[in-house]
Amino acid sequence: MSIIIKPIITEKITKEGEVFNRFGFVVDKKANKVQIKKAIEAAYGISVVDVNTMNYRADRTTKYTKSGLISGKTNSYKKAIVQVKEGETIDFYNNI
Repeated sequence: MSIIIKPIITEKITKEGEVFNRFGFVVDKKANKVQIKKAIEAAYGISVVDVNTMNYRADRTTKYTKSGLISGKTNSYKKAIVQVKEGETIDFYNNI
C-alpha cells in the first residue's frame, strides 16, 4: 500500500517550505499520522517533527449548458502537512 500519493506544489505550500520547513502531500485516505511520518522519513531520508492532516470532501457540481444539464463531482482526498527538522529540506524539483 502506497501511503504517499503525490506532493502538493502550490505557491502557499512552497512559501511555507521556505519559511517554516513545512511540505504538503496528498496521502492515502486510510493512513494515520504515524504511518505518514514513517513513509515520509523512509522516502526522503529526513526527520519529521510534526504531521497535520485534513480530509477534503467531494464537491458536487451542476452545469446548465445548451445540450442539457451536466452534473459531476470532484474527488475526495486527504492532505498531510509535514514539518521537517530545522536545517533539512525536501527538493521536489531535483531528480534524485
